[in-house]
Amino acid sequence: MSQQPPAAPAPTAPAPAPTSAVATVAQRRDWWRDAVIYQVYPRSFADSDGDGMGDLEGVRSRLPYLRDLGVDAVWLSPFYASPQADAGYDVADYRAVDPMFGNLLDADALIRDARELGLRIIVDLVPNHSSDQHEWFKRALADGPGSPLRDRYHFRPGKGAGGELPPNDWESIFGGPAWTRVTEPDGTPGEWYLHLFAPEQPDFNWEHPAVGDEFRSILRFWLDMGVDGFRIDVAHGLVKAPGLPDLGSHEQLKLLGNDVMPFFDQDGVHEIYRQWRRILDEYSGEEKEPEGPSAEGRGRGRETGERIFVAEAWTPTVERTANYVRPDELHQAFNFQYLSTEWDAKELREVVDRTLDAMRPVGAPATWVLSNHDVTRHATRFANPPGLGTQIRTAGDRALGLRRARAATMLMLALPGSAYVYQGEELGLPDVVDLPDEVRQDPAYFRGAGQDGFRDGCRVPIPWTREGSSYGFGTGGSWLPQPPHWGELSVEAQDGVPDSTLELYRTALAVRRARPDLGAGDSVEWLKAPEGVLAFRRGEFVCVANTSGESVTTPAYGRVLLASGEVTETDSGEAKLPADTTVWFTTA
Repeated sequence: MSQQPPAAPAPTAPAPAPTSAVATVAQRRDWWRDAVIYQVYPRSFADSDGDGMGDLEGVRSRLPYLRDLGVDAVWLSPFYASPQADAGYDVADYRAVDPMFGNLLDADALIRDARELGLRIIVDLVPNHSSDQHEWFKRALADGPGSPLRDRYHFRPGKGAGGELPPNDWESIFGGPAWTRVTEPDGTPGEWYLHLFAPEQPDFNWEHPAVGDEFRSILRFWLDMGVDGFRIDVAHGLVKAPGLPDLGSHEQLKLLGNDVMPFFDQDGVHEIYRQWRRILDEYSGEEKEPEGPSAEGRGRGRETGERIFVAEAWTPTVERTANYVRPDELHQAFNFQYLSTEWDAKELREVVDRTLDAMRPVGAPATWVLSNHDVTRHATRFANPPGLGTQIRTAGDRALGLRRARAATMLMLALPGSAYVYQGEELGLPDVVDLPDEVRQDPAYFRGAGQDGFRDGCRVPIPWTREGSSYGFGTGGSWLPQPPHWGELSVEAQDGVPDSTLELYRTALAVRRARPDLGAGDSVEWLKAPEGVLAFRRGEFVCVANTSGESVTTPAYGRVLLASGEVTETDSGEAKLPADTTVWFTTA
């Protein structure tokens, strides 16, 4: 296991803003346009019952921590009933909570508590595919060829004299063919079904009206429970090209993100989202009377603002991503181009400009994200040489990675739009790159020629305390092993420590909430800066980020609000920034 890095330099903190001066995002109708949204991966956040697996009651118990951190909303990765072939992204029942996470009453209590704390709840929705244990799919298999239920998925006869070859050449994102042949009820080899991910995740056929009807009903179920929005998994994948044509290429994963594929980013997805938007708009504004398990006595009837959709849409360009957030479709779309950009001033400026230029015509806010449950944590990505992608197997220079991660976070939070924080990044957590093979659970790890399959490293349960069987995660260990240095990165170890990453996040989020210059708007004014440095102005606020490996001297653009490292101001009105440091100035 890697060793604990040296302490990072202390941030320069501002005086706290008066509470009365801080606008509460949760009270605004357009709260989502500049919100900071925190992703919770429930199985790895907090375990309330000691079984080694995080759960909804564990999340509920830690909501005050998230309120005090300063985020505006919480996005929960899937907690639906599922065989867990892909960590809950294989859903068997979209209206039930998996027993490992609790039950519907637990979900209801979490939503209520979050609302009382001023936090909003966004839940994951998985519409591209179901579990192979979904009732529809099980009945489709049992009924055999010709079953109307098979039309709700993509069943096809195989090619070859005996149907022994897949219907086309599509490859699974997790490796291998995107097709699996079934054994029919009479025991003979039969049709094939499409699964762009694991075989346990058959793709829905969105050309069938029953699929659309079902998901519109699912949306209303959770909206009536009181959720504030949905993050749409594989939002780019629902519609396939007519006839399911061959792609004519092998190693198709390498083509993703470079071109429109016959199974991704098809134009037909946009009509689906226009229908969904009309449903969400019905629930925006005056809150409907809750219809969840404990609805009695809960009617609040107050204005809650808009409910939102967030698209996980991997597209070739930010311009195509913008198609998902046109005024009558979704509200936000993840900016994966930004996530995959190296720590380099020139590259960062280019992707910021392209993002803002693409979102401005459709009136949508940009989104900024550095880590999530599918990619190597940015504290580890930035610890390694550039060009290795978003799944990295080596720890790299831990101190360098942490320094860059802190600077990158301050840069992200200074940009106009909405920002996403993945659980544990506020602790500076690295990826756990040396997990034993026998404990890995990422389905892609067990299939060749697909994703690297090392997503488990960013999913290791987070530490809350210095000691304990799982560093405060729970009383019964953790479902993935935690490194021995985890306790020194815990919330307990960093709480109140001026030089900690946790306190840097808390201060940065407090400054962002207190100052309208941050988050709002759709543009930046770039300032002249040395090579390797980004500098931009937004009203009375100036952000300077040094991505170079050396100290630089820049103008001191006013009073220092916050810095990710030790910034020195000179008598001549200049500021000296160490390597890989971001500083916020105010001219007021």
